[in-house]
Amino acid sequence: MKNILLIEDNLEMRENTAEILELAGYHVISGENGKIGVDLATKHLPDLIICDVMMPELDGYGVLHILSKHPKTAGIPFIFLTAKAEKEDFRKGMNLGADDYITKPFNDVELLDAIETRFRKTDILKKEFAKNAEGLEDFMNKAESFDALIKLTGDRKCKTFKKKDPVFSEGNYPAGVWFISKGKVKTFKSNEDGKEYITGLYKEGDFIGYTAILEDSNLTESAAALEESEICLIQRQDFLTLLYTNREVANKFIKLLSDNLVEKEERLLSLAYNSVRKRVAEALLMLRDRYKEDNKDEFSMHISREDLSNIVGTATESLIRTLSDFKEEGLIELKAGLVRIVDARKLEHMKF
Repeated sequence: MKNILLIEDNLEMRENTAEILELAGYHVISGENGKIGVDLATKHLPDLIICDVMMPELDGYGVLHILSKHPKTAGIPFIFLTAKAEKEDFRKGMNLGADDYITKPFNDVELLDAIETRFRKTDILKKEFAKNAEGLEDFMNKAESFDALIKLTGDRKCKTFKKKDPVFSEGNYPAGVWFISKGKVKTFKSNEDGKEYITGLYKEGDFIGYTAILEDSNLTESAAALEESEICLIQRQDFLTLLYTNREVANKFIKLLSDNLVEKEERLLSLAYNSVRKRVAEALLMLRDRYKEDNKDEFSMHISREDLSNIVGTATESLIRTLSDFKEEGLIELKAGLVRIVDARKLEHMKF
């Protein structure tokens, strides 16, 4: 059963609308003003929100603005309900990211049609597509079926990269967004001496290079294959068309940006304040979580000591000594370049 949050200050309207929704088989959560509505949305994470515009405490525009700033609520479909029908109100609501706008008075069919249409479109994007080139194409084709989406053009150009092959270079203007169909990729920055600092690790199903597209700037980092990989280029205009005409897709990349920012801030703090031992422990756990298969602790890749030292932010010699110490302490096993974590709990609680 789908959960709908109804935010409406008029008691009669709220009760009548809730009754219509419940008769249609939806579970309704009701809030009598905007502030209460925001609290209910963050607490219950409903499948859809119907919100009046003109309310005391916090109006509907304020509700949408607040919820759009939080990753957990930003992707919830949002329908405005209002007695006002001027074009300026429609424009303001849509510019804020509303999915639809229903004007009072409305009949049952209008309301339910708007809700069902929104759920159909949302369900398409929530579908689990296969994380490969065919899945990407399927995703694009499904998105193209939306009425508001301009038909995407251009072929998806896929290329095979050997280990260490560059995917893109810092300072260049991006031709598009890269989708990893197979393999593993690192992003990194280099100083004047050519020393690398690895900024991110990516695998099958990940997008890379989209930050520069969103900021309309040159690439601020480089990317290279960690193993033989198949990577597809989504042309810049295709990506922007999809992004600007579909709220759910935009929210996906807002969430990716938020997660990446938090992860990078945490890594910078770790570099500044943590010991080499703790940084190596954190890097091993991060690699395990990123690349493990079937909940195993063993990596499904052979990462070079140079790359691992660039993740940790230390000299390769210091990394090798630390790995040897961890092996002697029974924390890890090393075999033919493959690392297996033996005691993850001790690594997670390492203080020195």
